[in-house]
Amino acid sequence: MTHKDLIVNAHLNMLGTLEGLLAKAASHEKGDELLGAKLADDMLPLSTQVRFLCNMPGEAMGRLIGLDFKSSEDDPETIADARSMIETRKAEVEKWSQHNFLDEDEMIELVIPNGMTFDLTAGEYVRDWAVPQFYFHATTAYAILRSEGLEIGKADFVGYMFKYLRQPAG
Repeated sequence: MTHKDLIVNAHLNMLGTLEGLLAKAASHEKGDELLGAKLADDMLPLSTQVRFLCNMPGEAMGRLIGLDFKSSEDDPETIADARSMIETRKAEVEKWSQHNFLDEDEMIELVIPNGMTFDLTAGEYVRDWAVPQFYFHATTAYAILRSEGLEIGKADFVGYMFKYLRQPAG
């Protein structure tokens, strides 16, 4: 599997997961109030987790395909807004996946908001930063919803796996 395959599939799979989680959240009694929920006082709320998850594919593609991408600074205000953001980003990831990506051994400079700078190859960037950070925020979104009483489980988090399910013989 190439770094391109890894990041494109991770983005599409987990954005689909988030889409499914928010579909369930839309019918929860707390509704849009869930967007303000967080796991701890010093953590960011669900709305920001959604924003990060919608920004991260564009930020990665900026480094990997030279995409001119500007991250949104606006959190979704409703679950409907969040679902729309996800739908838009999934379509963009599909489009961006058609571009040529940097070779795995080409260097990337990663400057994060706290001023730290990392020098990695494109393959290392995908494996060690872009995908783990994406899963961290997806897991946090799941955990927030679960802690708020949404009836979800592991199958909701890895629903994309059902395309690989072996059917019983017979």
